[in-house]
Amino acid sequence: MNFSEFHQLLAANPKCGISLALPDGATVPPHFHITEVGALSKSFVDCGGRKHSEQACVLQVWLAHDYNHRIEAGKLARILDAARALFESDEIPVEFEHEAPVLTRLPIHSHHLTDGQIIFQLSLKKADCLAKDICLPQPDFSLPAIPNRNS
Repeated sequence: MNFSEFHQLLAANPKCGISLALPDGATVPPHFHITEVGALSKSFVDCGGRKHSEQACVLQVWLAHDYNHRIEAGKLARILDAARALFESDEIPVEFEHEAPVLTRLPIHSHHLTDGQIIFQLSLKKADCLAKDICLPQPDFSLPAIPNRNS
């Protein structure tokens, strides 16, 4: 989900609570805080020598002993309004950064609304080779030689 879609969903449902469903089926306790909105930019070279860059909006999740805390979609939309100047585009992906048990960036896989909650299903990031055409062995489609049985 990109920043624009995320912000529009929050703004359209300002009184909804926010629930985060983790990839393992657990949920983040409902009293979480969003402690920062970060603009993450990464430039890198793949194993084939090609340059790449990526950007993301990262929302850091933190749990305190403030068990009565609940963030509503409208409040998070206002926080995103204040952070919007950090981003070059509204088309960048939104990820949640959660410590469970190590700090991990989790992209939004999907969402649905139910019982006054926006539930975001988070997924794991996956490693992949970006230069498969260069660094992976190509299949050999040549036919094997047929042995001569007369010899």
